Amino acid sequence: MKHPSYPRAVVIGGSLGGLFAATSLRAAGWQVDVFESSPNQLDMRGGGIVLQADVLHAVRYAGVALPNPAGVRSRERIYLDRDDSIVERLDMPQTQTAWSLLYRAMKEALPAQSLHAGETFIDFEQDGDEVIARFESGRTERADLLVGADGIRSSLRQRLLPDVTPAYAGYVAWRGLVPELELPVHAAGMLRERFAFQHGAGHSALAYLIPGERDETRAGERRWNWVWYRRYGHDVLKELLVDRYGVARTRSLPPGMMKQTDIDQLRNDAQAGLGPTFRALVESTEHPFMQPIVDLRAPQMVFGRAVLIGDAAAVPRPHTAGSTAKAAANAHSLALALDLANGDALSIDARLARWETQQLQRARQMTDLGISLGKRLMTAVVPPSQRFSAASGNSTPTSIR
Repeated sequence: MKHPSYPRAVVIGGSLGGLFAATSLRAAGWQVDVFESSPNQLDMRGGGIVLQADVLHAVRYAGVALPNPAGVRSRERIYLDRDDSIVERLDMPQTQTAWSLLYRAMKEALPAQSLHAGETFIDFEQDGDEVIARFESGRTERADLLVGADGIRSSLRQRLLPDVTPAYAGYVAWRGLVPELELPVHAAGMLRERFAFQHGAGHSALAYLIPGERDETRAGERRWNWVWYRRYGHDVLKELLVDRYGVARTRSLPPGMMKQTDIDQLRNDAQAGLGPTFRALVESTEHPFMQPIVDLRAPQMVFGRAVLIGDAAAVPRPHTAGSTAKAAANAHSLALALDLANGDALSIDARLARWETQQLQRARQMTDLGISLGKRLMTAVVPPSQRFSAASGNSTPTSIR
């Protein structure tokens, strides 16, 4: 039952975007309930995240307590060549954190009774100034606002904009996490206190330290996070997305789901194409995981009293290090726009319209930047003598240097 004095929001999606929305809207005086289709905890998903200012602004506004420290500090960026020589270094202090750390902190900041797992959203209807959300279980929820924060394959977006779908960008991100003390000494010495890269024609790798599985930031208890971007055609991608149990997946391969033959091939390709430091990262990873890189940008974010935020509205490529930051900024700005205690006489609908204009511009800038960065990294001309072998599964030959 909705309290008569407070507006109510129903948030679809219990991952980071939904939790940013819920914690921010509660800080703005709204009642909020979050509905997540998965019946399980999500805190083992994801890997490393650069801790951007937008994330910190959102959690501070919402009063969410992060661990102290909230991440691992790096002092410089280094660029390695194929022989592990440092070819460029930049003084660029920043903090890297873990997806799971943010997830746990925001989830713990919400009342348990406002979180509803195992509830799959199927449809909604607008009833005057309210919306009625319907779920597969037969449950219905009436609210003043419906927030679609359910990610790249958003169920709400599919109903609002059925023709706006993720478009595969032609390459994937292989990822891995390695306990700090399990990486060989030579690689750990190269990476410690650094954000490291190795670029080659048609591929790119990066690595940095993040907190441990339970948010530990003490030396020896942290984890190495690495990403290796590589190109694959649609047919090869389809085969890679078949997991170890023969199940064809569409979004990603979570840790522990990759076929052993694909893990072996990934390690062989690392031997052929990466320098000693990045090779050690791949070889030390027990359960690599993978996600296809996609492009998506909705032309609209507000549909009456239904709104899209985060990856449900636009997906910046990960080279921007901005997907989580954009979700945080969408949610934080939405809460500021809808804070009815700010003295603004505008209606909720007028506030939403103003918010949408600003956030669409942000989405355009970030997605354009991500596409530009991706093209520079992944479309270089490849000399014939430096191509992957056909066994690597690349439909377009790529250079390894």
